[in-house]
Amino acid sequence: MAGQQDWSRIGEQVRQVRLSAGMSQQELADSVGLDRTMLAKIEAGNRRLDGVELARLSRALNVSMEYLIEPRPAVVSRRSAVLTEETDTQAARASERLEIALIEWLRNVRQLADIGTLRAHPLARYPGTVTSDADARQAAQWLRQQTSLGNEPIDSILGLCERAGQWVLVTDLPGDGASLIDAEFAVAVVSTAGDPGRRRATAAHELGHLILGDEYSSDLGVNTSRADREAVIDAFAAELLLPMAAVVRARDNGPVTRETLIDLAARYRTSWLLALRQAEQANIIDIGTRRAWSNPRPSHAEFMEALGWTPQPDLTTVRVPPSYAHAVIEAWRSHRITRARAVELMHGQITDADLPEDDDQEIAP
Repeated sequence: MAGQQDWSRIGEQVRQVRLSAGMSQQELADSVGLDRTMLAKIEAGNRRLDGVELARLSRALNVSMEYLIEPRPAVVSRRSAVLTEETDTQAARASERLEIALIEWLRNVRQLADIGTLRAHPLARYPGTVTSDADARQAAQWLRQQTSLGNEPIDSILGLCERAGQWVLVTDLPGDGASLIDAEFAVAVVSTAGDPGRRRATAAHELGHLILGDEYSSDLGVNTSRADREAVIDAFAAELLLPMAAVVRARDNGPVTRETLIDLAARYRTSWLLALRQAEQANIIDIGTRRAWSNPRPSHAEFMEALGWTPQPDLTTVRVPPSYAHAVIEAWRSHRITRARAVELMHGQITDADLPEDDDQEIAP
């Protein structure tokens, strides 16, 4: 039986999810068949909920019942301001929805680990101290060495994150990304908003939070402002995606032209601005050239020409990491989750029609 404090927390989570969905109390109350005053009491923690009411609320709010019942991981609770009527903006709603997706994703990963089909990877942590952009670039090179990438392009950023111990979900929610580390699990969500280069940069940035340490314990987190910390992590992400050594290597083949950088940006699948910044950091071009080449940006045709018209998708149709997808199918084949739950856990990667027919009896998740 939940205590009074538990019902207050549950009511607060109902309120925050409702606000993130842009619903009024009356709209939510109508959708679940409650009087608005009853919903107000629920959100204030002054009225308990039965199982049927919780199920109706979770369906109306498009979250799991577990999300409403269980406490949020502490690091997420401390990460941003609580969404209230006073702080309710489109940006705040988007941030809240990403955090909801992040927590639900953590529960998905934990479920598969608990039933034994998902094997957790050790979390990769940079052993050095990071307090500057230069340190962050060293950390990116360290990770590349640890994963035998050298200075070559990253084929799958989701695969690299998985090898480093971070499970990444690609979602259609607005925003950029979010991540958290909870005990032995590191998870992140990346929005499909923006072009593919931006998505890869977001994924690399969230990986940087894991590799460099979180904002509450690392030297970088404790001794710098949030803006400075994010800038250092951006330097990590840029070096991870397009090493300066690769830019220097391109110069060795002749003068670096705009077409040279287009080729690099295409092969390493980065944004044009990131390629320009890396070239400037490597002293291949000066600030004036960077500004002159910034606009107009290369067209899609120019990027495809650099690739010989061979598309190289990443974070476009893939939504979940490879090992996670295998874990879901293994759990379904061994009857540890239902067919419907398998489709749900794949987050749009597959549909029910993609699963082969299985006449054996299924069990509930």
